[in-house]
Amino acid sequence: MSNIEVREEVLQLRLRGLRLPGFLAHYAALAERTIAEGWGPIEYLTELVDVEVAERADRRLKRLLDEAELPAGKTLKSLELTRYAPPMRAQIQELCRGQFLSEATNVCMVGRPGTGKSHVMAAIARSLVERGSAVFYTTVAALVEKLLAAKRDLRLARELKRLDRFECLALDDIGYVQQDRAEMEVLFTLLAERYERKSVLITSNLVFSQWDQIFKDPMTTAAAIDRVVHHAVVLEFPGPSYRAEQAERRAAAHAKEQRAAAAGTSS
Repeated sequence: MSNIEVREEVLQLRLRGLRLPGFLAHYAALAERTIAEGWGPIEYLTELVDVEVAERADRRLKRLLDEAELPAGKTLKSLELTRYAPPMRAQIQELCRGQFLSEATNVCMVGRPGTGKSHVMAAIARSLVERGSAVFYTTVAALVEKLLAAKRDLRLARELKRLDRFECLALDDIGYVQQDRAEMEVLFTLLAERYERKSVLITSNLVFSQWDQIFKDPMTTAAAIDRVVHHAVVLEFPGPSYRAEQAERRAAAHAKEQRAAAAGTSS
């Protein structure tokens, strides 16, 4: 092995040790480009650093998206914002910028089933991730099941600590928890742990006056609402079910096609 080959092997080992995979992958190709384009050392290092920074950002975004477990396809781009009044559209777009995270503000989305709450929450959550924030999206049903399992195994504190590393939890359909007091207790514990420290996004088919169906007794209900709403933006989703409207449009289009086909056959 030549002296140059030895030095290059040492260089590669050191780049791995310094955790600079962008440097490792591109230093040789950029060196050739440096010679071809007549760059100086500053231009060469600047280009190499830019590649490293860009690849780190890409890897971080991929990791954040993997950890977020966001529902596929529910983005701001695929959201029909025109369904909502201009003030609400402006609120949604502002929330996507993520400023509320710095003040540990919560966001509560309340309305009838099918009015777009989950899509809006997922779109906001994805926007936050794309801006570099750690977010975890889950249904309340799945989260409560996981918390109950952790409590049974005497590792609830560990699970809460794991969730605490997320700047924002996106909890879909809090109205699910209406049966078991144990479910209410672990959910309340989570909300209390995050109070005034980390943000929560919540969707609910139940208005706040009906949250006693979730938290069982007036004192716990009042305490839960206080922890969620004290520092919160509340989005109310009025109107009919979006899914019902879509189904009606599909049915109308199908009926129209059938009438056209029948008219064509009769002629």
